[in-house]
Amino acid sequence: MVTKSEETELNRLESQVDNGGGGAWEYLCLVRKLKVRRSDKVLKHGLSILNDSKKRSSLGSEEWTLYEEVAIAAMDCQSLEVAKDCVNVLRKKFPESKRVGRLEALLLEAKGSWGEAEKAYSSLLEDNPFDQVVHKRRVALAKAQGNLSGAIEWLNKYLETFMADHDAWRELAEIYVSLQMYKQAAFCYEELILSQPTVPLFHLAYADVLYTLGGLENLQTARKYYSSTIDLTGGKNTRALFGICLCMSAIAQFSKGRNKEDKDCPDLQSLATAALEKEYKQRASGKLTVLTSAFKSLKVSS
Repeated sequence: MVTKSEETELNRLESQVDNGGGGAWEYLCLVRKLKVRRSDKVLKHGLSILNDSKKRSSLGSEEWTLYEEVAIAAMDCQSLEVAKDCVNVLRKKFPESKRVGRLEALLLEAKGSWGEAEKAYSSLLEDNPFDQVVHKRRVALAKAQGNLSGAIEWLNKYLETFMADHDAWRELAEIYVSLQMYKQAAFCYEELILSQPTVPLFHLAYADVLYTLGGLENLQTARKYYSSTIDLTGGKNTRALFGICLCMSAIAQFSKGRNKEDKDCPDLQSLATAALEKEYKQRASGKLTVLTSAFKSLKVSS
């Protein structure tokens, strides 16, 4: 994650380079270090160095890193001829490189040559079945074609080997949600919570999925995870507060207030509504009547 000071420094360097103040290489190095995507700037300033033989030669071995950086930026900007030229230079320098092979496959993707890109990735995985970047590119390739079932298949195969990859579990969960496969999405969020129990985003997403699934047991569990989200955020998650109100309203329809397990429900309800009213008074006082109306429609007392 980019810190505020890092973003300030990046913007300062970008403005300096754009206005002819020099520092293009420092700017490109910082973009690469922070892993941010400013492709148009990278393409422009990267080419200004690569097209100047004196500047290019002064980079030493970093010249090839710049060729790679510019190639990827060019693909982002659909400057495919520039990308092709950069990849060709790298292939000539490193004829056996698998890293260059990934760039060639990326270029095929950028051109929309899906079949050829898939063959290229399959070939790379035959040589190295544990190449995480290539596995993820196959997922991206499937998603680019709108083939979400294929993306699910590749993600599941990937997670069989790299089961500690939190980003992959989250992406799989989001795909399942988009396809309304909520039980499968719930499993993914359970894995995420087990591995990263202090991340409120996962508790919140899991609660949302359980609430969507419905049923008394799921609603009760959803309420618990909305509550844990509030605990983890110091009571500052508005979505979770609303989630508790929604869950309690839905649970009331099932239990009619007779369920002993829900005896603490009124206390939790009053805390959630009070917190929401306080936040609305501070940040959106004009919407307070809308909030009160929403509480009445949910049969939740404020």
